[in-house]
Amino acid sequence: MPALLYSLGFLTVYLLAICTPWGQRAENALFGLGAGGSLEAWIYPLSGAAYGSTPLPPMELSAEPTLVVGLAVIVVLTLARRCWWQGCAALGVVVLTAGGKEVLKGSLPRPDLVGAPENLLDQGFPSGHTAIPAALTLAAVLVVSPRVRPFVATAGVVWLACIAAATATMGGHRPSEVLGATLLACASYHLVTWLLPSAPAPGAPRLPRALPFTTLTSALVVALVSGARTDTLTRSLVSAATAFICAALVWYAAAGRSAPLARLTRPALDLTTRLVLGGKRRTPLRDAAPGPPRSRSRSRGPVCPGQFPDACGEAVALGDEQVGHGGDHDAGVHTWKEIDDGAAG
Repeated sequence: MPALLYSLGFLTVYLLAICTPWGQRAENALFGLGAGGSLEAWIYPLSGAAYGSTPLPPMELSAEPTLVVGLAVIVVLTLARRCWWQGCAALGVVVLTAGGKEVLKGSLPRPDLVGAPENLLDQGFPSGHTAIPAALTLAAVLVVSPRVRPFVATAGVVWLACIAAATATMGGHRPSEVLGATLLACASYHLVTWLLPSAPAPGAPRLPRALPFTTLTSALVVALVSGARTDTLTRSLVSAATAFICAALVWYAAAGRSAPLARLTRPALDLTTRLVLGGKRRTPLRDAAPGPPRSRSRSRGPVCPGQFPDACGEAVALGDEQVGHGGDHDAGVHTWKEIDDGAAG
């Protein structure tokens, strides 16, 4: 179960980075590398920390408005496409991630194992600013059309890479807190889609071959730029590496893991067909047109377009391995006509 793996990853990050002396020393040392603070970060003008500047959502005070707008967009898409189960799952991802972040941040302790300065004792695990783009990206892929789903995931992953790198390099959160928020969002996504069988991780059309490479490359470039500082290379690279890992995790969860809708449509169709038609040989109605007796040789080749509507009314093409091709036509055909084995006309 992927949700369990992400949860174990979340727990591992917390135990290693926060509950061990060497983990605390490593992260605290990063703050000592940047003498200029957040002012030395390249992305500082877009952070909202500068006086009169407009923050890049969801940084600084734009976190809550970004979350509200994201939820509103999900509701509008759900109503427009009438994908009720997937809409409920998308809202569940956001609510579970945001709510879980608040509960965990307030309940998980951060012991002082190394005598750190007072300004480094704040508990920020997991990061709320990182959880918002991660959760909204994973929620969006549940309610958008399968045709644009991979590209929505790409935009969300690049957005997450920017926010995660900026948050880490400016000192708002430690790398472990940024990574923990992403793992929490991925665990919430897989848990919600597992609990709601009518809205699984959606089966999108095949990705363009170059899209994963393009997406991850873009995320890496954005992470490097967003995490760059003028006073320290080490902190810049650590922030960028953390952000890229976060982007890769969300990309794999949103686009890399396919769960074809066949498991929702095929089993019921096949079971009904077998119960109604019993053990008799079946051919499609379209192949059984009136006329002279047809040959009893079994037809070969596809017998239907191989498309089933998904939960939102979109036609999703199933692969060749999921559509019946000749033989006994046990799957992939909408309507069947009974022909007795001994029928001659």
